[in-house]
Amino acid sequence: MKNNPFPVIIPCHRVVRSDGDVGGYAFGIDIKKNLLLNEGIKTDKNKIINFEKIKFKF
Repeated sequence: MKNNPFPVIIPCHRVVRSDGDVGGYAFGIDIKKNLLLNEGIKTDKNKIINFEKIKFKF
């Protein structure tokens, strides 16, 4: 949460690294990837597929 300035608006599992890697998560990377997949975000080897097309920077 230290890198998420808006945790109420942007859930922590949606915060990823700038290179498209899913990064860490308090409950584990597999749970984070599953949460992202449930929202339509696909990953391959801990990298977000089509990251440049779907990223949002703040």
